Formats: sequence, C-alpha cells, structure tokens
Amino acid sequence: MRAYSCTIRQVGTRVNQKARTRAAILQAVHDLARSGAEITMPSVAKAALVSEATAYRYFPDLVSLLLEADEGTWPDPAEALAPVAHSSDPVERIGFATRVLMEGVLANESAVRAMIAGSIARPASAARRPVHRFGLIEAALAPAGLAERDPEALARLRRDLAVVISAEALFTLTDLCGLAPADAIESAVHAARTLTEAVVRTAAARP
Repeated sequence: MRAYSCTIRQVGTRVNQKARTRAAILQAVHDLARSGAEITMPSVAKAALVSEATAYRYFPDLVSLLLEADEGTWPDPAEALAPVAHSSDPVERIGFATRVLMEGVLANESAVRAMIAGSIARPASAARRPVHRFGLIEAALAPAGLAERDPEALARLRRDLAVVISAEALFTLTDLCGLAPADAIESAVHAARTLTEAVVRTAAARP
C-alpha cells in the first residue's frame, strides 16, 4: 500500500512539474513581449530557465507556442467596442475598432512580428494565426444594416478592411513609410473610415 501511495505522489509531482514548466514557458513569452525583446525559441527557453530542447518538447514550433500564449490576451469584440456601444454609426465604430487592434498590436509587437515571421516561413501554419481583426470588423459593422441592404458589398468591405486593419498594414506604415506608431495608427484609422464611409454611402443611395 505504501509503495502504491509513493507511486501516486510521484506521478502527481511529475504532472505538477510539467504544468509549471509549461506555464513558465508561456510566461516567458508574455515577459519578452512586454519588454519588446525579440521572441525566438532560444530566447523564450532562456527566459523560462529551461533548455531549448525542453521548450520544443512542450511546443513543436514557435507558432504553436505563440498561439497558446495569445489565448485570453485580447478582449472579446463586444468588450473591446464597449466605448462605442451607444453608436450605430459604422464609420465611427470601425475607426474605433481599428485603433483597438493597432494599439493591441503595438502592445504585443514582438510576439506579433514573431507570429507573422513564423507563419511566412511555414505557409501551412498561416491559417492558424489569431484572427482578432475579423471579430472586431464583424462587431463594428453589425449595426450598419449592410447584411440586409447589400450583402455582397458587406462581404467585399470585410475583405478590404481585413487588409487595412492588420498588423501587416501597421508595420508597412512604420517600417517602410517611416511613420511614428501614433501617426501610423491615425493613417490606418483614416483609411478604414474612408473605406467604410464610401461603401455605406453607396448602399444608402440605392433604392
């Protein structure tokens, strides 16, 4: 009986240790993201005080690690858009949604860049990337009534906005256009509002 009890304790200890190791690796991602440091498997392993081989035993690649670390770090769309919940103006709402996403990207910039780089290197993993923008776009446009008036225009607008309201767009503005982060956000907000206003105005003019 004593030997059986010892075995149970040993199994429990190993399970707890694995959970602690996994949590330490995930916490290391968050810590590196907050500091703005580059996120790679070696840097995460070092920050978590584990070997790189150990990190790979828990997560087969960096994209898998970043995906799990991303869980629960963004508010749901309704919560994110709560400050404009009173408004039914899709232009105002999409502008706010754009700002929310871009500020979130900047707050987690190194993790987002690592995710983009990892998915580019492994195209098959691209579909696994977080798609926070789509939930925000959907929630922002919901009160516009476009689904009833012009579903095709709504589908096209969603696609167009997915290009504008994205980390890739933000990094194009900062890295290639040389804009400061705040100016890059304003540029993206302007583009998203302009796109939305044009589609809503055209839909409203139709009989």
